[in-house]
Amino acid sequence: MLSATGYLVANLWAGLHLWTLLLAAVTFLLLADYLKRRRPKNFPPGPRCLPFVGNILQLDMGQPHVTIQQFVKKYGNILSLNFGNVASVVITGLPLIKKVFTHMEQDILKRPVNLVQERISKNNGVLFSSGQTWKEQRRFALMTLRNFGLGKKSLEQRMQEEVSCLVEAIKEEKGQPFNPHFSINNAVSNIICSVTFGERFEYHDSRFQEMLRLLDEAICLEASMMCQLYNIFPWIMKYLPGSHQTVFRNWEKLKSFVSSMIDNHRRDWNPDEPRDFIDAFLTEMTKYPEKTTSFNEENLIWTTLDLFLAGTETTSTTLRWALLYMALYPEVQEKVQAEIDRVVGQMRQASLADRESMPYTNAVIHEAQRLGNIVPFNVPREVSKDTNLDGFHLPKGTVILTNLTALHSDSKEWATPETFNPEHFLENGQFKKRESFLPFSMGKRACLGEQLARSELFIFFTALLQNFTFKPPVNEKLSLKFRMGLTVTPVSHRLCAVPRL
Repeated sequence: MLSATGYLVANLWAGLHLWTLLLAAVTFLLLADYLKRRRPKNFPPGPRCLPFVGNILQLDMGQPHVTIQQFVKKYGNILSLNFGNVASVVITGLPLIKKVFTHMEQDILKRPVNLVQERISKNNGVLFSSGQTWKEQRRFALMTLRNFGLGKKSLEQRMQEEVSCLVEAIKEEKGQPFNPHFSINNAVSNIICSVTFGERFEYHDSRFQEMLRLLDEAICLEASMMCQLYNIFPWIMKYLPGSHQTVFRNWEKLKSFVSSMIDNHRRDWNPDEPRDFIDAFLTEMTKYPEKTTSFNEENLIWTTLDLFLAGTETTSTTLRWALLYMALYPEVQEKVQAEIDRVVGQMRQASLADRESMPYTNAVIHEAQRLGNIVPFNVPREVSKDTNLDGFHLPKGTVILTNLTALHSDSKEWATPETFNPEHFLENGQFKKRESFLPFSMGKRACLGEQLARSELFIFFTALLQNFTFKPPVNEKLSLKFRMGLTVTPVSHRLCAVPRL
């Protein structure tokens, strides 16, 4: 009897001891998390954070750029939010945005890298790198893009040739409903591919279509809750299935695709006669001893992938929004077509030289960028040293998010902010630049492909409306609902491209 009682007491004590240790551990973690998250003195105000996850659960991850606006109303134009253990500050309003990107620019050149990005690219490439790597890769990318046609007639002619191929592909639909997503992606991507890989890809190339699909899926899923949780609990999430694992697999496949292209280049590479970006980079790699610069195999892969991503996603998504708006606003489409007929006619393609004579078409493209709002918080920046902004203290490591959603829908800046209205960019019938229009960001880390994107949007959009009238399919209602990822894209939809007589 005594031995049985002793055994029971011993087991009870062991159980209590285990629960005590577990409770102590949880208490310690919560305390450590609280101390780590405690707002520094004079840090911008914001909603109270939850342990470990911060403010993530207080945002609708399907439309975080929309739900954040209610916090702006409550806490003001400089507010703080925590994404996991990352302290972020959201900047709203043109005066503040200009102040941050001019007076503070040297302190925010760094790009924050979350754990998902760290695992994917490890500070390689040009989009998400910082320091010496970013400086070298951006300088080289800009120089090489110019060498291979950026800003020259040769690249404009390449755009005109490609849009002719796209027009022929769309004509094959014979005015019936079709999803324009990947044909537009392929066509736009072919421009940057001609510079990076030295070739274009047919719209029925199954391997390239798979690359575009993998890229689209990765861009969408990187904003998913599973990826957010990976950034907070990587030691657990790396063992669990979910969309984060799909993202990692997709990027590995995309890397393999670029690696195979590099291997093909090496077989007949002539350092004295570079054909494209990859050739030029291979030549640059021979100029420096290993490990003294960022010109190595990993950066060749990632800078090429970054150019592929940036040169495909943003322009093609903007074009998809623009065509969707045309189908929804037929009166605007008619005015664009009337201007095209008057300035360009039907016997030739539009050129960039025509843009100045086509203010309405130019205004429509800009309005599609404004309302499409495809990068609603800009690409994030990170404060590289303790600094102050309007009386608030921003410690080193604070992430800066630019509230382009509020800027591009500010009723003080735009007459009808929620409505597609090309008049926002017109004054007395002439095109009017708007200071409060920043889809390409500003400063030293502004989009390096801005000139290319602007040219592509004009050439592609004008050619498509010169040849087709875009309409909703019969008995199908088009929607302006969006899909949230690294970019804001239209939900899957079909259009009818009716050939113009």
